[in-house]
Amino acid sequence: MAAERARKVEPRWLTAEELDTWQALHLVIASLPTVLGAQLQRDSGLSFLDYYVLAGLSDQPDHTMRLSQLAILTNSELSRLSHLIRRLENRGLVRREPDPEDGRFTNAILTEAGYAELVKAAPGHVELVRQLVFDPLTESERRTLHKALAKIIPGLADG
Repeated sequence: MAAERARKVEPRWLTAEELDTWQALHLVIASLPTVLGAQLQRDSGLSFLDYYVLAGLSDQPDHTMRLSQLAILTNSELSRLSHLIRRLENRGLVRREPDPEDGRFTNAILTEAGYAELVKAAPGHVELVRQLVFDPLTESERRTLHKALAKIIPGLADG
């Protein structure tokens, strides 16, 4: 029993500065989607996830992506994404079709109406992102933030 306790490694507690940084990051992570979503809903009738599904599709060749890939891109469970796609489909913003390369998969396809909705929503969304995230930072701070996030992101895939 004593040998087990001796082998137990003490946790690496956060320093006061690390804790302040973590709390600030957590506040940004938790608050930013809510604030951006409220703007999108108010100005465009789109949720935060609606917008990022449409934007993700708009970046793909033929505005088409497998639902399973879109779920990864939007960090959404496939079942939740499927319900969201159904709602967007009912609004005429996307359509679903079997993947011609492998019928076991379903593709989401951005419609012309969906693209038009995205184009209409993008300017206000991008302006708010700029105001909230980039304008408060100097050019040097923006580069530093980008470098720091680029170092953090790979570890998230392992978690």
